[in-house]
Amino acid sequence: MPTYPERPISGQRIVITGATNGIGKEMARALARRGAALTLVARNETKARDTVTELAAEPGVVTAPEYVVADLAELSSIRSAAAEITARYPVIDTLLNNAGIHSFSAGVTADGYEVMAGTNHLGPFLLTHLLLDRVIASGTARIVVTASEAHRSAARLDLDTFADPVPHGAIGSEPIYGRSKLLNILFTEELARRLDGTGVTVNCFCPGIVASGLVRGSRLLTGTARAASRTPLVRTPRQGAEMGIRLVLDESLGTTSGEFFTSTPGLRFLPAVSARRDGALRQRLFDRSAELVGAH
Repeated sequence: MPTYPERPISGQRIVITGATNGIGKEMARALARRGAALTLVARNETKARDTVTELAAEPGVVTAPEYVVADLAELSSIRSAAAEITARYPVIDTLLNNAGIHSFSAGVTADGYEVMAGTNHLGPFLLTHLLLDRVIASGTARIVVTASEAHRSAARLDLDTFADPVPHGAIGSEPIYGRSKLLNILFTEELARRLDGTGVTVNCFCPGIVASGLVRGSRLLTGTARAASRTPLVRTPRQGAEMGIRLVLDESLGTTSGEFFTSTPGLRFLPAVSARRDGALRQRLFDRSAELVGAH
């Protein structure tokens, strides 16, 4: 990965989801080493405490990370966590929406939505909405979303039904997961448009194929991914984190917004999928998502 000019982030408040393992932990580690004031949003409190202890021992840490417990598959949990975060911090300098799942069997969230659409899109959508005033208060904040090149395999996007439960097995999970990642990108692009002029940038990225907990629903795939990470085919979590770290740190990206950055060589030359060229669709998706999570 080429070098780039880093902006100083020591003392800046950075809120990150999904930081107790995988690329999220590696992004948090890199930012903690640069003196950032981290807040981890995690579903598992034990893992959150352990991660805080681990990161607090890293060289360069100025202040020990903090954590807030939230389940992104439960809207009430997100609301409680957001209330706690806004009570703690008057300003959020960076929001990293990283947490996500790839479920190999059908499931629903606590609110009855398809589990990948709910966890990967609606949960981060609501969290961002609830924290947005604190983000805008920074004046030069960044929002970074972990998306994926898997969006190219997305199932058909119907705004009336995209969050509805649907039966599927391991093979059928891929287009549904891909659709949730397409939702991440469309959300990024539309939020960037709506925040134009506020000083807040919004970008998303694909970390590449990473040996991480994302495939923990399948022992076979988890083992395969770990073995493949010793080859050039699959990246380690540290490698997968590099692009996300850059989107937080790169000084030259201070005014870049609404972009999708890929870590997969060659794929940046492919044309954007048709949904990304439909501005009206992005606006309707944003409004529909707000309706589903009660963000008005």
